[in-house]
Amino acid sequence: MVDFKDFTRKMDRTLEVLQEDFGAVRAGRANASVLNRINVDYYGTPTPIQQIASVGSPDPRTLLITPWDANALKGIEKAIQESDLGINPQNDGKCIRLSFPQLTEERRKELVKQIQQVALDDHAYVYMVHTLVNDVTAADVENLAMQGQYDWLNYQMSYK
Repeated sequence: MVDFKDFTRKMDRTLEVLQEDFGAVRAGRANASVLNRINVDYYGTPTPIQQIASVGSPDPRTLLITPWDANALKGIEKAIQESDLGINPQNDGKCIRLSFPQLTEERRKELVKQIQQVALDDHAYVYMVHTLVNDVTAADVENLAMQGQYDWLNYQMSYK
C-alpha cells in the first residue's frame, strides 16, 4: 500500500525550499531573507542572525541589523563577511548596515543564471517525487480502488 500523504509532504517541502532559495537571491533590493542562511558564532553556538538581532530596512537599498547584545556585533560582521553574500558590512559600533548596489547588466545576467540553477535543482527533486508516484504498481492501484482512494489518485494525476 502506498502512502500518498508522504509524497504530498515531500512535494510541499520541496516548494518551501524553492521559496527559500528564491528568497535568498540578492536581486538589488534590500531583503532580510538574504540573511536566512547566515549563522553567527554566538557564545560558541551557531545562531541565525534573526535570533540575536532585529533586521530592518530603512530604505529600499539598505538593511539595518541591530543586535540585542552589543557583544554580538563583531560576530555578525564576521559572519556576513565570510558568507557568499558579496556585500561588505558597515559597522558603526551600534548596528551594521548592508548597502545593496544598483544592478548592472552583468549582475542581471548572473542573477538569471543563479535563478535558473535554483529552479533546475528543485525541478530535479520534483521530478524524483513525480517518478516515485508514477512507480505505483497495478496491485497498489487495485488496493486503492477497493479502499475508495482511487478517486484521489486520479484527481492528483490530472494536474500533470
